[in-house]
Amino acid sequence: MANEGSRSDLSAPDASHHAEPESPDRRQFLDTASRTAMVAGVVGGYGGFALIAGKYLYPATTGDVMWQFVSEVEGIKIGESIRYRGPSGEMINITRMRREGTADDFIALSSTCPHLGCQVRWEGQNDRFFCPCHNGEFDPSGVGIGGPPGDAGQSLPRYELRVERGLLHIAVPPPRFASAEDRSGIVTTDEGIVGPGHDPCLGCESDRPGYDGGEELV
Repeated sequence: MANEGSRSDLSAPDASHHAEPESPDRRQFLDTASRTAMVAGVVGGYGGFALIAGKYLYPATTGDVMWQFVSEVEGIKIGESIRYRGPSGEMINITRMRREGTADDFIALSSTCPHLGCQVRWEGQNDRFFCPCHNGEFDPSGVGIGGPPGDAGQSLPRYELRVERGLLHIAVPPPRFASAEDRSGIVTTDEGIVGPGHDPCLGCESDRPGYDGGEELV
């Protein structure tokens, strides 16, 4: 019986002798594939995070705008200019030049002077946009024609407009940061206008010796 057991053990197939050894090419392929999958996962994860962060911090690009309602077309008279605040806080002068009932009747220009950021106003009687800080002048199309903006060849940035069913809309950059308060719309007072468009020259007048809110004291 012992001999039979010995013969049985000797005749039993050894799996280790029949298993094909893993080739170097196969090991290299598996190693390369695993490394590629790991790198792709890391890149994909960080790439998605960067995309979301980029859209949050810098959503406004050249072609990234939102259309907002401004006013009924008939609500703005020829020669009249209104001031509009965009969702990002930008101040815009929208002026009506003609009465055809189309977007070409209007021109929308930034009210922030490119010289030092003062507020520009439309002067219909003089057919110009005027900056009171340093007597900057712009023609009806927003091109600088006098003062520092004229000397430097500066112009007021222009915004696209369209008219649909008698309603005027403007294309403006979306807000950079999410906010529960939407302050966009027509502005009827200068109260609370700070930041872009604030007068940096008149703002420091009170620091001058002898200044008492109007005329200098002698």
